[in-house]
Amino acid sequence: MKVFMTGGTGLIGRALSQRLIERGDDVVCLTRDRRRALSRLPRPVEIIEGDPVSRGHWQEALDDCDAVINLAGESLAAGRWTRKRKHLFRRTRLEATRNLVEAIGAAPGVRTLLSASAVGYYADGDRQPLYEEREAGGDYLGRLAHEWEGCALEATSSETRVVLLRFGAVLARDGVALSRMALPYRFGLGGPLGDPRAYFPWIHREDLVRAVLFLLERDEVSGPVNVVVPDPPTQKEFALSMGQVLGRPAGFRTPAFLLRLALGEMSSLMLGSRRAVPKALRASGFSFRFGDLDSALTDLLK
Repeated sequence: MKVFMTGGTGLIGRALSQRLIERGDDVVCLTRDRRRALSRLPRPVEIIEGDPVSRGHWQEALDDCDAVINLAGESLAAGRWTRKRKHLFRRTRLEATRNLVEAIGAAPGVRTLLSASAVGYYADGDRQPLYEEREAGGDYLGRLAHEWEGCALEATSSETRVVLLRFGAVLARDGVALSRMALPYRFGLGGPLGDPRAYFPWIHREDLVRAVLFLLERDEVSGPVNVVVPDPPTQKEFALSMGQVLGRPAGFRTPAFLLRLALGEMSSLMLGSRRAVPKALRASGFSFRFGDLDSALTDLLK
């Protein structure tokens, strides 16, 4: 299989490129920084320099590809959500996806588009299980994810299926998210963030990569897929597990108002409660390697 990928130099893309190469696939990665891509990606990956938010010759590279994996998008966790950064969030998601869909429409061989999204699609605060058929939330994250998915779905045709990958928090040994979460525990200040009853949907990067490879091969699967563990913990449960694995206390609760004061609107990434459940993924036959929080944190932090 020949796979075209955007966002290949990120946390998910690097691991996914490596696994695709290991299983014998050809990988083409679109990047704005060729030097950076050369230092991060395995050598057999074909690197094409270009900007996905702009039309260009890079679109012609899809002509002989079988599948497209769209991971492009400015990180939501890199700083406060200023007006300028919100514009960047939208542009790097919506415009990049529209240009990708345009290229897919002109590429007769593309049979599958796997396009990133997030569980931020769902309304915040609902304690009921959130399956893929639930409607989008009305907050900023929900509206952004809804528009992003809508752009990707434009690629749907009799020849091309579209899978919307609704990721939870991705935990990886070399990931920024996990290192930030673990830091307070190392100083004895770990504990729940905001409401201890809020749900925290997460996934080990290894299972995420396995899920993406699994979905590449499942022609019968299309539409939204929650890529999260089957039983997301609450903030309190996550904190207790983190404390146990690190051998540190986990009773220091960080009030929500402090996070909002320090981070502004970006704090919604940590304070939101979305009990997303991988109904579609489980129904298609996928099995998790790290569905248990204790085993996942032990693997990542020990």
